[in-house]
Amino acid sequence: MEKGSLADRLGLQPDDRLISINGHILRDIIDYHYYAADEELGVEIERADQRLAFHVQREYGEEFGLRFTDDVFDGVRRCSNSCAYCFVDQMPPGLRSTLYIKDDDYRYSFLHGNFITLSNWTEEDWERVAEQHLSPLYISVHATEPELRRRMFGNPRLPDIRAQLRRLADLGIEVHTQIVVLPGLNDGPCLDGTVDDLTALYPAVRSIGVVPVGLTKYQPAGPRPLTAQEERAIMRQIVPRQAENRRQFGVALIYPSDELYLRTGFPIPSAGEYDGFPQMENGIGLVRQLVEEWEKIKAEGVVCRRGTGAVVCGALIAPLLGQIVRELNDEYTLDISSVPIENEFFGSTVTVSGLLTGGDVVATLENRDPGDVVFLPRVMFDAAGSVTLDDLTVRDMESRLAATVIVAGTIRDMVNQFGIKG
Repeated sequence: MEKGSLADRLGLQPDDRLISINGHILRDIIDYHYYAADEELGVEIERADQRLAFHVQREYGEEFGLRFTDDVFDGVRRCSNSCAYCFVDQMPPGLRSTLYIKDDDYRYSFLHGNFITLSNWTEEDWERVAEQHLSPLYISVHATEPELRRRMFGNPRLPDIRAQLRRLADLGIEVHTQIVVLPGLNDGPCLDGTVDDLTALYPAVRSIGVVPVGLTKYQPAGPRPLTAQEERAIMRQIVPRQAENRRQFGVALIYPSDELYLRTGFPIPSAGEYDGFPQMENGIGLVRQLVEEWEKIKAEGVVCRRGTGAVVCGALIAPLLGQIVRELNDEYTLDISSVPIENEFFGSTVTVSGLLTGGDVVATLENRDPGDVVFLPRVMFDAAGSVTLDDLTVRDMESRLAATVIVAGTIRDMVNQFGIKG
């Protein structure tokens, strides 16, 4: 609760449970913001098994001032599909329980950019999305042909996504879509057909992300990873479409994942070619932003004290990050090493930094001198930045490595540690 806010002046307390505003039972933080926007507020709370009611006049623009432990109050909507490539099913046993939750909740899509499938919507959900104009949403499409999509999602009752997207468009709801490509299933002509259907719905469909399927060593028999040849074929399908879309719409509309660029050697697009980075939540464009940030730092004219350290990363980004680290050492007379980590935890096919574990980092670094500071990518930690996938904390790793550990979300976080400034 914000000190001095309307809620604070009403005498609301941290353990109170907010039940309703103006007679509307609150399902989530979206309802809270929607109904708390009225000027006359009738508020009902629960405190120590008692119901208490308040009435207050809210000044225009005044925030009610509550903070909540969870975004949803009635439970997370779970996924009703059985995808053979579901990453949750590819997690090893014994991790914290939250990593095994298969959420498919449109509220998290609206609030945080989580991708959903539209497979579990009720008519009440459609009415609510229309009433509160919950836009944009992020939709996992993968394929638009109904039977193929049902097979991919392991759900014979899956609705026709084309009709659902048209209905969202009619409601004025914009969507960002993704296609996870599996070899021999939704690639080739099927990928062309899916992209055709989604492109036809522009501007309601604001972006189309294309991502190669990710598989761990715990994945049961079934899908296989894309080969290098198949990934290049996907890029050859997409790049001409980007140019055509830009001529027709003024935007590329379809955006391959960073993995596809790094694995195939296709040049990373300029920042302008990402059209505002509409799928940053999906990790598309992070490499370009990394390069842009480094170029900006070099152009600023900075000074620096000497220092040593190690920059940890996944195998995929290692060549590019290694080049940046070499330039950093030359520019500022630092002694920093780039240390790619082989992912023993999930398997060697998993090469992104966001799926590194603390155990693999420690195993790689504990028998070498990492220098003064070990920089770990922010994406390998939970939302709070506290623990890794295997439940190691920064303090755990510092004690095992005998070095200072810094969680770095950007290149600037790293260089600032050595006193670099404009």
